[in-house]
Amino acid sequence: MLFSKSKNKTLTLGILGGGQLAKMLALDAYRLGLEVAIIENGACSPAGDMTKLEFTEGWKSKDCLDDFISASDIVTLENEFIEPDILEYISQYVKVFPSAATMRLVQDKFIQKTTFYKNNIPVPDFRTIENEDDARDFAQLFGYPFLLKTRTLGYDGYGNYTVRCESDIAIAFEKFTKDGKLSPLMAERFIDFKRELAVMVARSLNGENAVYPVVETIQENHICKIVIAPAEISDEEKEIAQNLALKCVESIDGVGVFGIEMFETKDGQILINEIAPRPHNSGHYTIEACRTSQFENAIRAILSLPLGSTEMIVPAACMVNLLGKRDGIGIPKNVEQVLQNNKVRLHLYNKKTSRIGRKMGHITALGNSQKEAQQMAESAANTLIW
Repeated sequence: MLFSKSKNKTLTLGILGGGQLAKMLALDAYRLGLEVAIIENGACSPAGDMTKLEFTEGWKSKDCLDDFISASDIVTLENEFIEPDILEYISQYVKVFPSAATMRLVQDKFIQKTTFYKNNIPVPDFRTIENEDDARDFAQLFGYPFLLKTRTLGYDGYGNYTVRCESDIAIAFEKFTKDGKLSPLMAERFIDFKRELAVMVARSLNGENAVYPVVETIQENHICKIVIAPAEISDEEKEIAQNLALKCVESIDGVGVFGIEMFETKDGQILINEIAPRPHNSGHYTIEACRTSQFENAIRAILSLPLGSTEMIVPAACMVNLLGKRDGIGIPKNVEQVLQNNKVRLHLYNKKTSRIGRKMGHITALGNSQKEAQQMAESAANTLIW
């Protein structure tokens, strides 16, 4: 369905958010012949720059949201921080995926972990935390170090604190207290993992699913820095990881595309870390390396179109995030050397300003082996001057 019967025109995909994920969704939407509407808090977002249907007062403005809904035939999102009540409001007028019900199971990480646990999906030991005594009780059960996390609004390391000893508890509580109010918290057992893994899953409203290869992710300051595809793990581990990823999406009745992050422990277990109800950093490699990108399958899934093949078309790929190294202009001064290598692809997100750790773009390299691809991607990234 690429045609809007009610409006007698090309179907319009509405995207809540205007960052780089929305930009890459929009690129595939345009390739499929769709129109795109973007709603964001402010003008000149990476995706908003690409469309005349840009709504710049954000979804907290009822008038702006209503105008966005009127322009859209179906709605999806690029981040998981939009209140489910807003998704529920949108769904009165147009379909929205992931649904409010799915987001209520995902947004609060304690509810998310509880949902997985109840569905026999292996997760690290966790507890809700109301006060410092609860944190000390958790340490008595599971030892130091452990993680204290805000139950909502955490990403890229924000909202996490590693508690290494009892005196750290008070420090963590101070960090998570704003204007005298403590954020809702949970504690999670520290996993001394062998490696971190991730799997992208696309799932349609009709239950069709497409599971991508297992990849290895390498973090820098709690931000995904490198993705290596496929992960160099056994076939048995790959099957376990992919099956668990699909089970996670089914347990929340997810429709769209989802990124599932995992730990491989030193004794060979695979534990679920968390799920992102949207395209994910660990799936960017799919643009060049797979028959169907995570972004195209996200669109196919919510439109109930046949899902595309997730097969890799190259032996190996590596994605390196381009993270801001300073505050200032968000455009590199030199790209010539990167563009000379035909096995390397440069993606810049058109963010107007840079700050330390901000995702400004990414590089994907295609190789005959994981080692070759990683060397090319890191070498290319290191040549850029910001």
